[in-house]
Amino acid sequence: MSYLSNIELHDRNSPPPTPEIEQERKVAIFDLLEKNTFKLPEKVSGGTINGPFNLNLAIKDKRLVFDLATREGKRVTEFHLSLSPFKQVVKDYWSICESYYDAVKNLPPGQIETIDMARRGIHNEGARILLERLEDKAEIDYDTSRRLFTLICVLHFGR
Repeated sequence: MSYLSNIELHDRNSPPPTPEIEQERKVAIFDLLEKNTFKLPEKVSGGTINGPFNLNLAIKDKRLVFDLATREGKRVTEFHLSLSPFKQVVKDYWSICESYYDAVKNLPPGQIETIDMARRGIHNEGARILLERLEDKAEIDYDTSRRLFTLICVLHFGR
């Protein structure tokens, strides 16, 4: 089975993350490394190349860059996705996350749950967009898409 064995985010030009954003990043990477599916179609990899893969994820020139290498570091492929389809959903996600973080500190559990359900709904929409955008570039499962969407949001922070 092909999967991601290492994930690096290239966010050096971003402002320092808040503690909440740093926690989102750590949890997403931990969960991805515990279980994910990431397979490259033959037309992308130029032949049959099975993982595990190292993923370097970055934003360059307003494009999301997936740079993949073998576990040993041999470069496999790089592909770019436009960030335009993600722009609104990322903005909505961070907005609802701010409400959620505030709610956890100040509101009763019932109201927190309502905000969390909305947060998950927006997160699911982002994962769906990512699955569509990766069609013909990489084969991933839904949980992998959700966690990768979290990392895309982390990369967007402060932009």
